[in-house]
Amino acid sequence: MSKFDIIIEPIITEKSMADMEHNKYTFKVKKTATKPEIKSALESIFGVEIERVNTMHVRGKLKRQGATSGYRASWKKAIITLKDSSKPIEFFEGLN
Repeated sequence: MSKFDIIIEPIITEKSMADMEHNKYTFKVKKTATKPEIKSALESIFGVEIERVNTMHVRGKLKRQGATSGYRASWKKAIITLKDSSKPIEFFEGLN
């Protein structure tokens, strides 16, 4: 599995933008990815030093349209905390 296959996309919400002030960044990751895989992938892609990786499974929501109903797909979220000595991730710099 490639390091680019592990990280799917960044999550950009009001809460994730507020967490950036505390060196925390949020990503949607592959459901089977482990914390060490996520850490090594992000360190090699962005060239940063990661202190901690927190992960959580997000359950899919029920969506209904009249008599038709179904579920969105479940996914995995990773919140990474950078070390104080690390540089910030440039991808997020212009989004504030």
